[in-house]
Amino acid sequence: MGMLRRLLAAVSLLLLSAPARAQVQPLPGAFRIQEIPTPGATLHVRVGGRGPAVLLLHGYGETGDMWTPLAVNLVRDHTVVIPDLRGLGLSSRPPAGYDKKTQAQDVAAVLDALQIERAHLVTHDIGNMVGYAFAAQYPGRVSRFVIMDAPLPGIGPWDELVRSKALWHFSFGGPDAERLVAGRERIYLDRFWNEFSADPKRFSEASRAHYAKLYALPGAMHAGFAQFAAFDQDARDNQAFLARGKLTMPVLAVGGQQSFGPTMAVVMRAVATNVQEVVIADSGHWLMEEQPAATVSVVRAFLDQGDPARRLTPADISELAKHEAGAGTSGVTGIQTTVLFGDPKAPGLYTIRLTVAANTRIQAHTHQDNRVATVVSGTWYFGYGPRLDEAALRALPVGSFYTEPASVAHFALTKDAAAVVDITGYGPTSTNYLGVSARQP
Repeated sequence: MGMLRRLLAAVSLLLLSAPARAQVQPLPGAFRIQEIPTPGATLHVRVGGRGPAVLLLHGYGETGDMWTPLAVNLVRDHTVVIPDLRGLGLSSRPPAGYDKKTQAQDVAAVLDALQIERAHLVTHDIGNMVGYAFAAQYPGRVSRFVIMDAPLPGIGPWDELVRSKALWHFSFGGPDAERLVAGRERIYLDRFWNEFSADPKRFSEASRAHYAKLYALPGAMHAGFAQFAAFDQDARDNQAFLARGKLTMPVLAVGGQQSFGPTMAVVMRAVATNVQEVVIADSGHWLMEEQPAATVSVVRAFLDQGDPARRLTPADISELAKHEAGAGTSGVTGIQTTVLFGDPKAPGLYTIRLTVAANTRIQAHTHQDNRVATVVSGTWYFGYGPRLDEAALRALPVGSFYTEPASVAHFALTKDAAAVVDITGYGPTSTNYLGVSARQP
């Protein structure tokens, strides 16, 4: 029942996303606007940057404006593409084509117009549904897929969820519904923004006014309701996609702790073979607005695993996600890990940065992979052997290099100052202690 309650709450909020903790901000001047025709619509698209392409798809109740915090981060070394979906924002509002299979074809047309063959895909809410339809129809065009906090019609527990009275808005449409909402768009949208955030105060007044104004444009609510009305067709299409096979590209399923949570990964494991899971703490449905820094960090880290060309300044590194201990470390309290490249838990090359607090002792242990390391700051005291022996330690100042051969025991410590060490190996890695506790002082 706990999972069902989370699902019901999350699906109720399913189709909205709005800005919160930081109000809507304009994209920087690095972005240009293009009006790109598709077979049935014209999409308003923001494009900026150079490098591997990333396509960002928004949900209902917002527009591509929601992506500004992530876009500002990615545009430094990616080509970032941000369309307003058919019928929403400043895109055209055709009378039909709101099934997600057709909207995925809009997305393909946008990439074709920009001469982009392959892209990372990041989606939220209704954007999830369009994104899955795109990945299922054009799997060779998606490198990595980040999908955030909304289910997929016809997939997993969908049939049980749509029977809930909490989902009244799924069937709220037609001429009379449009008459009821006309002139009251803000009231209608506030219901979602308030009920499906961890803290409604994080959803700024400026952001609410911004999106309410866009959804009050002629035909906008009609097009918005059409997104819901297409769900039955979307469910049939999704089941047909799944019958052809699961997605095989890496997928990151992200849920808000007080919203979809780990259930996002449950949904995606029904349709994909390679799924990682992240839950964003202290967030409802509006991940990019309620917890922008945390959300940008996890998205960036996942996409970087698939980008072989990396150029990181110290400022860039400071913005990456940091974790206590983590894969490839000794697991000792006082060590902070930043993944600079790859994934130490997966096959392939990786680099991690260890920031080790002063007066930290690391007992003898081994790793299953061969590793090399460089001391970036401080003095690192490092030695080889089956137990921590201070007489065997060597002081390694900034710029020092050392190796950690596979299965060769080693140990280390810091003294009265912290140290930073970069370690590169070929994963998956592991840590095996030699008869002592990982946290032994």
